[in-house]
Amino acid sequence: MKNVYVEHHVDPVVVLTNSRVTEVLLAKQERLVMACGGKGLCATCHCYITQGQDKLSVMTPRERQALQMLADRRPNSRLACQAKVVGEGVKVELPQGRFIDSSGDLEQLIGRRATENILHPIDGAILIEAGKLITRTRVRELNQVDVDVAEMRTMSLTIDSQPKRWMPRM
Repeated sequence: MKNVYVEHHVDPVVVLTNSRVTEVLLAKQERLVMACGGKGLCATCHCYITQGQDKLSVMTPRERQALQMLADRRPNSRLACQAKVVGEGVKVELPQGRFIDSSGDLEQLIGRRATENILHPIDGAILIEAGKLITRTRVRELNQVDVDVAEMRTMSLTIDSQPKRWMPRM
């Protein structure tokens, strides 16, 4: 069992060794969209490891590739769906802002100011800055987000169904 701390929460989350950081964040009821279904293809579970990076599993090539597309990537960035807790002393922080699933998430907010940055679910780019007015025109412009998320979900469904290639030993 390992204790993992989440920024802005006093009590740690106790998880089994090799649990993913997503389990920690969900235990603290943090909002995770997980557009790709936890396969390491999108940015919606992007987090920063502020302490104990060496207490997590080694970064996979898929995670490294996904992190390359992030707008707010830092040296301590990880994908919560890919990072497994292997030791004590991990502390996690989430990027400032709110990921959206679709432009429809913003319909109810038209005419209001964004209280936090609204982030693209694939690359984490800021779609609407905190303090900016959310307009109907801007929401229509964000319809591409719906297409991006739909494509990501389709890709994630096919990733596990692809046959494994046999590689000869060298």
